[in-house]
Amino acid sequence: MVASSRQPLYQMKADFFKTLGHPARIRVLELLSERDHAVSEMLPEVGIEPANLSQQLSILRRAGLVTGKREGLSVSYALTSPHIADLLAIAREILTGVVAGQAELLEDLPQSAALVGESTG
Repeated sequence: MVASSRQPLYQMKADFFKTLGHPARIRVLELLSERDHAVSEMLPEVGIEPANLSQQLSILRRAGLVTGKREGLSVSYALTSPHIADLLAIAREILTGVVAGQAELLEDLPQSAALVGESTG
C-alpha cells in the first residue's frame, strides 16, 4: 500500500482495509500484537503453507504494517506501530457487540413468531 499524495484519504483507507482483508494476514497481525515472532513460530499458528505465509508477510511488509529482521538463519517479524494492535482490539470489540446483538435478535425470534401466530389465529 504505497501512499500517493494525489490519492484521496478515503481511497487510501480502502486500500489499507483491503490489505487487512485476508484471514492469514489478520492472524499474523494478531500474533505480532502479542510479541515479535519468527516465521517458524507463526507457521503452526497461522495454519498455512510456508510459501503462502511468506507471501502474506510480504504483502504486510509492502503495506508498511510489519518489519522483518534477519536473526541468523531465521527472520523475526514485528509490527511497525502499536496502533495496529489497537485496531485489532477495537475490531474485536465491535464484532463482539455485533454478535451479541445478533444473538439477542435470535432469542427474540421465537417470541415474535408466537406473537404473530396469536394475532393471526
